Amino acid sequence: MSDTETSDAKAPDAKVPDPKAPDASRRSERSRRAIYAAALALVAEHGYARTTVEGIAARAGVGKQTIYRWWPANSKAAVLLEAFLDLAEEAAGGPAGSEIPDTGDLAADLKAVLRATVDELNDPAFDRTARALAAEGIVDPDLGAEFTARLLEPQLGLYERRIEAARAAGLVDPAADPRIALELLVGPLHHRWLNRTLPLTHAYADALVDLVLRGLLVRK
Repeated sequence: MSDTETSDAKAPDAKVPDPKAPDASRRSERSRRAIYAAALALVAEHGYARTTVEGIAARAGVGKQTIYRWWPANSKAAVLLEAFLDLAEEAAGGPAGSEIPDTGDLAADLKAVLRATVDELNDPAFDRTARALAAEGIVDPDLGAEFTARLLEPQLGLYERRIEAARAAGLVDPAADPRIALELLVGPLHHRWLNRTLPLTHAYADALVDLVLRGLLVRK
């Protein structure tokens, strides 16, 4: 037998991939995203208390055992948390952790990101889910800690690094605590949103930035 014939011969037990065979990874990803969409839709339509794992599974077109297998602990809250994180990442246009732009104008940069936060909190797709997670996080410390670690702290870190950069550029008082500064920015925003005391607007976000920067920037 020639070398060419030998190289073309197939081993008796060689398996040729079937191009028509279903891709399990793609199927799983489609199911996961259907579950996310179902969880967000049901909470928006009926509220957290009336949303069930069975309802999520039925809306997503999967068996409820699929949800229990992928999210074994506190399944409903865990699904909703991951769905919300995915939604937040999608709205940001990329992975969480994208830095606040540094244009050299700290006020403009902070106003831009705070305005975007206002828009997000006013979006019904975010509002009801965020409130449900905030409420559940109070009675479920583990969920609350995970929500803080996976979403809140990374977002707060963006503010902190932008303020640190401004301090390194000599714009911010060296004695100022960046963590306190960022809490003075986002704290009142979330207080007004959570308690619905007054409308959440771009003008309010801008006023917060102006007020905080009066005490933060180096006086010339």
